[in-house]
Amino acid sequence: MTLPIPRKFAPMEARLVDELPTGKEWLYEPKWDGFRCLVFRDGNKVDLMSKAGKSLARYFPDLVETVRAIKAKQFVLDGEIVIPFDGSFSFEQLLQRIHPAKSRVLKLAAESPATLIVFDLLVDAKGESLTARPQSVRRKALESFVAASVSGRIAVRLSPVTASMATVRKWFRSVGGGLDGVIAKRSDLPYQSGNRDGMQKMKSMRTADCVVGGFRYAAKKKVVGSLLLGLYDNGGLLHHVGFTSNIPSADKPKVTARLRKLIKPPGFTGQAPGGPSRWSTKRSSEWKPLASVLVVEVKYDHFSGGRFRHGTSFLRWRPDKAPKRCTIAQVEQEGKSALALTVVPPARKRA
Repeated sequence: MTLPIPRKFAPMEARLVDELPTGKEWLYEPKWDGFRCLVFRDGNKVDLMSKAGKSLARYFPDLVETVRAIKAKQFVLDGEIVIPFDGSFSFEQLLQRIHPAKSRVLKLAAESPATLIVFDLLVDAKGESLTARPQSVRRKALESFVAASVSGRIAVRLSPVTASMATVRKWFRSVGGGLDGVIAKRSDLPYQSGNRDGMQKMKSMRTADCVVGGFRYAAKKKVVGSLLLGLYDNGGLLHHVGFTSNIPSADKPKVTARLRKLIKPPGFTGQAPGGPSRWSTKRSSEWKPLASVLVVEVKYDHFSGGRFRHGTSFLRWRPDKAPKRCTIAQVEQEGKSALALTVVPPARKRA
């Protein structure tokens, strides 16, 4: 058997928007917080290809076996690798899988197995390419494929889809902060390999009030470059959780003068900047501690592994907010895991 599309086939991508498009030509799906991948099976050969065209199979041996457990012997699926953990999804657990030691990967796979959420079918069980067919046709083919070939006993889930904005709003109400955002796809277009013409995404953005526990100077000027953000845990320790750096340039001299007057160790009483982590850089230890008196409101998209995954956006100073009220509880995901939205295939009888 030979599949009609190559392993380096580029997946369809999404254009980031502030508002979802509306109209009868649009279909909506949840946006999943995981590793996007194309799943190839050709007989006993299985591969999981990332958006960058790199194989993920060696990092997810559990999913390779899951794909082999699918009844169909040839197909290409578009989906997302996620790891359910502690009532939600753990992106940190996904990152830990990208490890050079096979023994470490196998240990993690046994402790926290991955799940594949599928949302498109590019090659069907007969080996026929569906990429030239419209999204609406591919979706029906995907649902038929899952019903015929995937058992609820294995870690494969079908992403829900709807044409109704009322259902989208229901998704947000039912899982709260567990929903990463929403994807909109043109139902009338073929698979848009390598471009963003047929898909848009709206990410869930949240805000948090954080203590400014320290700051870093800009790389080439003696003005503030970034504010180091902290949140208190239940024991009263202030932990470093991230940074914000989009302070207006015109305000930086005034802000810098204000910060210099507040320099006072230790700044953070719990986890502090500069410790060993995957985010550490040469400048990680170059920071100035501050007395815990300033509070800022920031906008963020993800909080996992005890920190903001990306840089946050500075919104405003919060002189009305008591620093001790800036606790980690405000960024903990609310609601159920978004996995609750997926469709679990029925358990097929063993042959």
